[in-house]
Amino acid sequence: HKEELNVARKSALDRIDNHEKICRLMQKQTFDRIDKMDQRINRIEKIIVGGMFAIFMAVLSNHL
Repeated sequence: HKEELNVARKSALDRIDNHEKICRLMQKQTFDRIDKMDQRINRIEKIIVGGMFAIFMAVLSNHL
């Protein structure tokens, strides 16, 4: 009886340990994706601001 409990306890601990490893891996992947998205958003913001500046300069030069 005692040995069965120990095996069951070890099995449960192994499952919890594996679950925690998977969660850590998924969390790292999620944070990596967020970082990449942040970089892409920053790039898009620069492109938009640059484009707006170019349009502004073009409109301004047409009015001079």
